Amino acid sequence: MTFLYIIVALVLMFDFINGFHDSANSIACVVSTKVLSPLAAVSMAAFFNFIAFLIFPLAVAKTMGKGVVEPDAIDLNVIGGALVAAITWNLITWWWGFPSSSSHTLVGGLIGAAVASSGFGAVKSGVIMIVSFIFIAPILGFVFSFFLSSATMWIFRKIPPFSVDKWFRRLQLVSASAFSLGHGANDAQKSMGIIWAALLYKGMNVPEIPHWVVYSCQAAIALGTLFGGWRIVKTMGQRITKLKPFEGFCSETAGAVTLFAATHWGIPVSTTHTITGAIMGVGARKGASAVKWGVTRKIFLAWIFTIPVSGIIGAVMYLFFNWVNFK
Repeated sequence: MTFLYIIVALVLMFDFINGFHDSANSIACVVSTKVLSPLAAVSMAAFFNFIAFLIFPLAVAKTMGKGVVEPDAIDLNVIGGALVAAITWNLITWWWGFPSSSSHTLVGGLIGAAVASSGFGAVKSGVIMIVSFIFIAPILGFVFSFFLSSATMWIFRKIPPFSVDKWFRRLQLVSASAFSLGHGANDAQKSMGIIWAALLYKGMNVPEIPHWVVYSCQAAIALGTLFGGWRIVKTMGQRITKLKPFEGFCSETAGAVTLFAATHWGIPVSTTHTITGAIMGVGARKGASAVKWGVTRKIFLAWIFTIPVSGIIGAVMYLFFNWVNFK
């Protein structure tokens, strides 16, 4: 049972780092447009991260617990390897200031550890859907925000810019809250699913995810968000494109709609990919030159390498845990 306690601690550590690493997703737009101070923004984001379980079903948690690798291939060494891989890659990309996906690094680590344990047959076909959303999520964010910002420009075309800014500074509080709610729901549920899988492996009678798992995971991601990963905020908020309040609103709204739909259908998606695509969408409305494509290329490279690198680390850590005979 001792290693199970270590696994739970590692999950909560990952969840905290997830919030810390991904806080930029929730607050970059509202901070870069100067609607809120950084402290006020992370406080608001942390609150909505925490209460997400009151609104959304735990469909994503069930996908992570049973839909990535075959249940027979899961043991605590596999889970431990996946978690160490996810934590390691999150910290590396945080240090570099790259907004990589905490979600996909966890999936990559789980796949790598499971393959090292039981071969490629351990990977379920549902992984194809998860991997496909590396591309689908930012495309949806891009398209939604492009058309929403275009429609907003047309609707308010005769309104003085000062009045438009005044209204959208208020509306951005709503859109930022909604995006934080989606972030807390989709991302915290991935950690819940991992703890649930570990409990099932140990033979515990938990047909549904226990309440203590839900509360602890939501609290961990909220605390991580509260501490914030400031290195990534600048990249997300201004280095991709310059944002005005109405553009921040459109980006966050497009991201929130995408996250709400994915969470409802139990699809683990990357909040990082979603909001990055949405920010690019409002930038592209102003013309291709408004988006700093050199920055986005670096971000895309971080996305592409996330699953393979995490998978390699996960496999190595599984072999290490297996060697020292953790159970």
